[in-house]
Amino acid sequence: MTTTTPHPTTNPDNNPTQTTGTQPKATATTDTTTATTGNTAGSTTTATAGSTATSATGSTATSTAGSTAGSTATSATGSTAGSTAGSTATSAAGSTATSATGSATATAPATTRTRNTHTTPPAQTTAAAATGTATTGHPAPAPDAGEPTPIRHLKVAVIGAGFSGLGTAIRLLQTGTRDFLVFERATDLGGTWRDNTYPGCACDVQAHLYSFSFARNPEWKSTFATREEVHDYLKTCAHNAGVTPHLRYNHELLAAHWDDTHHHWTIDTTQGRYTAQILVTGTGYLSEPALPDIPGLDTFTGTLFHSSRWNHDHDLTGKNVAVIGTGASAIQFVPHIQPQVARLHLYQRTPPWVAAKPDKPNTPRHTWMLRHLPGYQLLRRNLNKNVREIVAFFMSRPTRTTGMKNMAAGHLKKSVPDPHLRQQLTPDYTVGCKRLLFSNTWYPAIQQPNVDIIPDTITHIGPTHITTADGTTRPTDTLILATGFTATNRPIAHRIHGRHGHTLAHTWNHHGMTAHRGTTIHGYPNLFMILGPNTTLGHSSQTVIIEAQITYILDALKTLTTHNWTTLDVTPHAQHTYNQTLQTRLKNTVWNTGGCTSWYTDQHGNNPTIWPTYTHTYQQQTRHFDHTNYHTTTHTPTP
Repeated sequence: MTTTTPHPTTNPDNNPTQTTGTQPKATATTDTTTATTGNTAGSTTTATAGSTATSATGSTATSTAGSTAGSTATSATGSTAGSTAGSTATSAAGSTATSATGSATATAPATTRTRNTHTTPPAQTTAAAATGTATTGHPAPAPDAGEPTPIRHLKVAVIGAGFSGLGTAIRLLQTGTRDFLVFERATDLGGTWRDNTYPGCACDVQAHLYSFSFARNPEWKSTFATREEVHDYLKTCAHNAGVTPHLRYNHELLAAHWDDTHHHWTIDTTQGRYTAQILVTGTGYLSEPALPDIPGLDTFTGTLFHSSRWNHDHDLTGKNVAVIGTGASAIQFVPHIQPQVARLHLYQRTPPWVAAKPDKPNTPRHTWMLRHLPGYQLLRRNLNKNVREIVAFFMSRPTRTTGMKNMAAGHLKKSVPDPHLRQQLTPDYTVGCKRLLFSNTWYPAIQQPNVDIIPDTITHIGPTHITTADGTTRPTDTLILATGFTATNRPIAHRIHGRHGHTLAHTWNHHGMTAHRGTTIHGYPNLFMILGPNTTLGHSSQTVIIEAQITYILDALKTLTTHNWTTLDVTPHAQHTYNQTLQTRLKNTVWNTGGCTSWYTDQHGNNPTIWPTYTHTYQQQTRHFDHTNYHTTTHTPTP
């Protein structure tokens, strides 16, 4: 029997503290296994060492003394379930499920899924989760010839191994959840810090803040970390926290379908199928390059690449290079390639506001304090975070940005003495409407004799040239696209299919790109999207939002366990009310009224991207899971 419980909705801006129980403690025994035969919903058979136990339905389960991972329970109907510590095993008559610390599924429809209460010592549990083998070190029994290969079932499936996915994995382990995998399409972790290898790539948020609060790093070399440092930091975090065994590389998500019968997600990857009760996406919004819609782009016969897919095999020395775009990536790599190229044509649609970057190396004394005084690093982190909250106040109204504008305009005036060029580089929109950039090398580089700043619109790209609206044609050997990412048209949304079979992209196209708390979407039960709609920050570090969402997800998992629920689906009212509040707050901000067109807005002029106020407000809203804003479902035993 399936019971669905709608809860009365509450004001989404209020977060009453939820009274939740703790997750059940692991049972430290090695001679008792519990398996659900699945021939009657809720019937459970327990077999002690060497004994035979019969369930209320008459099915029989047999266990071998001292067995753990790979132990077998067999019912009278002939179904076999291999169970391990903390695994979830279900089977119907004649079906087979095999697990290794949580990797269990039924190959035929199951009525319910019951968590195994037999556990192994922590070290063994970790090893089993890491390798998918029995805790004794031997592989789990293979299915008989002719039987379908069992599909591994997980408590949690995480998509993406960047900051979001790795942060989720670390916190899952820290809170005792080991039944999960992280699926990564590439051969390495790191997300955007793996993909963006262009010269000069670095972070423009101070390193103490652009890192996990639960994995602080005293070894940063300077105020702002380089790409290599951030990437190495993420690798170190994964290794130290024990996440590496849970990573599955070369596992690109092809499709995820919600199964409303079994209350889980069916996940198809390039390496096979899995199922999971909870699906967490950590793919972010800076993963898929955006390509400009310019006539003739596909006819270009020179070397062409996007800045996030840098071609390191191509030598730029002596080349006529064109760069389209003057955003966050361009201002970092242009100063590095300018001395190499013969000619650099910089196609600028709109100039960015650029402020000085207060970067400096960490002194030995500073590094010593970071290593030996943990409170010092926390102080620096919190100080930077709180100062940035003041910027959120400025950006809440265009009239409050005068000080920020003067700061950026002063940097421009100091860096560019030529008044004509300075005018060409002065934006005509309010500072903050587009992302405020930081660089000490951008203005000096673009004033060099071999650089041309071209404000005219590109009308056509030919095999070896680019033509602009003024009729000028410029020869081009290499074309670099610094055109950003598909932030408001996320590819993963086309691969997730909800309760009614529609893709998330279809839902967003018809009803707007929205989510409750930027994390959950009605009609997509048990789906949690990190860095979902309206979670992008225009003033602070994304890691603050990521950690807040992880806290929300962990409390959701705890709530599921406490109430014995199997699904959580946010109500339409809660999602709608939450987003009405967001859009009201966005209405008069710099991001909506600053006079620019940015990647924050979609083709309809809506802003499904920016979080419009302070980070501490978002942290308060996500500190506890607001289950009263959700429809919940639970399985109950059949009488």
